[in-house]
Amino acid sequence: MVKDTPIFAALADPVRRSLLLNLAEHSPRTATQLAWDYPITRQGILKHLHILGDAGLVVVQQQGREKRYSLRPEPLSELDQFVQEIGAKWDARLLRLKTFIENEETGE
Repeated sequence: MVKDTPIFAALADPVRRSLLLNLAEHSPRTATQLAWDYPITRQGILKHLHILGDAGLVVVQQQGREKRYSLRPEPLSELDQFVQEIGAKWDARLLRLKTFIENEETGE
């Protein structure tokens, strides 16, 4: 289940979210290619990619001497479903609260 994975910690950082968007548009890319787009070192990019990989959001393929990173979107679908379920529960609660308040105001 999504809530038991490191996906939330991985997505908490704006650089990692930006890397995911970058990989969604330009996969596969090497850490060096990614570092050109950010004001951090290649080593910094690799640390972020490692965290994203641990969360299952990035896969790496070895091509000769290079490692190429790509987005793995499946965990994002699971996350979306999880967030939708939570949203539906809150919508139901808010509707019950609204109904309760309206009934109190009309004296029912």
